[in-house]
Amino acid sequence: MSNATHTKDDMAAAPRASIGENLRRRVQAQALQIVLVWLVICAIFSTLATTAFLDVNNFRNIAVSVAILAVLGVGTTFIIVTGGIDLSMGSILVFSGVVSSMAMERVGDGEGWLVALVGILVALASGLMWGLINGFFVAKAKVPPMIVTLGTFGAALGLAQVLTDGIDRRAVPDVLVNSVGFGEVLGIPILVIIAAVVVAIGIVLLRRTKFGLHTSAVGSNPEACRRVGIKVDRQLIKVYAFAGLLAGMAGILNLTFFRSTTIAGHSLTNLDVIAGVVIGGTSLFGGIGTVFGTVIGLLIPATLRNGFVILGVAPYWQQVVVGAFLIGAVYFDQVRRASATRGKPSSTFFSRIFTHHRKDI
Repeated sequence: MSNATHTKDDMAAAPRASIGENLRRRVQAQALQIVLVWLVICAIFSTLATTAFLDVNNFRNIAVSVAILAVLGVGTTFIIVTGGIDLSMGSILVFSGVVSSMAMERVGDGEGWLVALVGILVALASGLMWGLINGFFVAKAKVPPMIVTLGTFGAALGLAQVLTDGIDRRAVPDVLVNSVGFGEVLGIPILVIIAAVVVAIGIVLLRRTKFGLHTSAVGSNPEACRRVGIKVDRQLIKVYAFAGLLAGMAGILNLTFFRSTTIAGHSLTNLDVIAGVVIGGTSLFGGIGTVFGTVIGLLIPATLRNGFVILGVAPYWQQVVVGAFLIGAVYFDQVRRASATRGKPSSTFFSRIFTHHRKDI
């Protein structure tokens, strides 16, 4: 056999890049591109307002403003990876903060950690409850995720207003405000540290665990998952419950930072979070996502808003720019998918997922 024939046979036998692998490489490349976009935005504002924008406290403010959104963004990333959507996270955040504040007030006027612990547990339980409701109707009742979460968006916000008569509550122990809301470790705000831990856990869950692997598989091809024994409905409920739990955590973080339930302050939170997730490279079509990209994607609108405030630009333009970034990100996601699938063979992504699943069972 000639060397040419041998080389040709080796090339034919070599595994060709799957669609899933190709998409993941493109997502990783996009995440790096988003970092460059953020650095360019920082450079522009640094040139236009050098003293104010480059101040250390200004970057600290940006980090704090992104921290709560990042906690929401981790859960939203998992949901969008399944091919779903969550429009309710802002309302769940508000509801969790409201019932947490009411519970802490009901326990007593104490300022100790026992009262704070009650508030934290109630907020987490409230978020988990709404997440389970979302997951049940999406997975079991087969209601489209947009409709379900739009409904719970209104229901959670409405119930929060019923419980408070539309008036913000401010019952939160000083120990929680001082240690979490405004606490620092080596000059780093506790809110930022908590968000960083949640992001790190989200990265590991999505990339290194069976939970994350099955989440990506369900978003790529739920029917194929059912055929190999993956319980798709259960997985969807777990994902929405996880996102709800994080929304409850964001609710208590929001309460400790603002010392208020901020009932009217989260009407656009869902837009900000979804925009950050999509800008960061997670596909609205499901199957592919990155938690790190979500954080960078959230930094872009936060930095734009911060820079606009410093420059005195009307706040209305902020939403215009965020909306433009969202549309652009979805467009490039479509281009990326078309490029990844053009001329490629059938994906071997599922063969690896299913092999891993069979080993576990």
